[in-house]
Amino acid sequence: MHIYANPARFLRIASWMTPLLLVAGIAVTGAALAWGYSQVPPDRLMGDTVRILFVHVPTAWLGMGGWAAIAIASLVELVWRHPLAAIAARAAAVPGAVFTAICLATGSIWGRPTWGTWWVWDGRLTSMLVLLFLYLGYIALSGALAREGQSSRIAAIFGLVGAINIPIINRSVVWWNSLHQPPSITVGESAIDAVYLYPLLAATLGFSLLFGGVVLARMRAILAETQAEARLRRKAQQAELRTAEVA
Repeated sequence: MHIYANPARFLRIASWMTPLLLVAGIAVTGAALAWGYSQVPPDRLMGDTVRILFVHVPTAWLGMGGWAAIAIASLVELVWRHPLAAIAARAAAVPGAVFTAICLATGSIWGRPTWGTWWVWDGRLTSMLVLLFLYLGYIALSGALAREGQSSRIAAIFGLVGAINIPIINRSVVWWNSLHQPPSITVGESAIDAVYLYPLLAATLGFSLLFGGVVLARMRAILAETQAEARLRRKAQQAELRTAEVA
């Protein structure tokens, strides 16, 4: 658990993993989207609109996965006091929010020709919108606590409580009547034809690599900012001590 607790050790590993994940993510995502948008035939019912799933589905999964990462990091922070856990949670929040917003936007674009409307207040769409608001609230809260130099435990508790929404999103199409289609992929089974499934999985891998790269990049940036602020505080304290001695 604490093997990577040392920020210096983490930064050494992240320094080469970050560009590797970002470059691999861009390459895999680009190839998967090119595959999906140029080689996959139109769907019998949805036509070319089906191609949106190569962005919509991975971003939906990663939107939920991002909050799951926040919840896990928050639990690690609260229970084991891992020094990098709060930073990891903060780092995952922004890309998680971006992926959730993309999911909602592409879902609306998909819904207009499929359902005849841009938006409906059903369980799946509403719970995803709630997830976006949770992200925005977490980003604001954790950022404010960091600026004030206060403990991040409140943000960690918020991250754990917000995780209640993840199973609600997942099961919303089962629990309530919904225009949204039921789960197409379950453990060991898929209702999606292979011609769509394989590029979808490739796109998911690519977006996941991008997500990981962005999280590592943000962790490095947050650590650098934290260390810079600590140096400034030490210098300010030393200046105050010198002033007091002169007086």
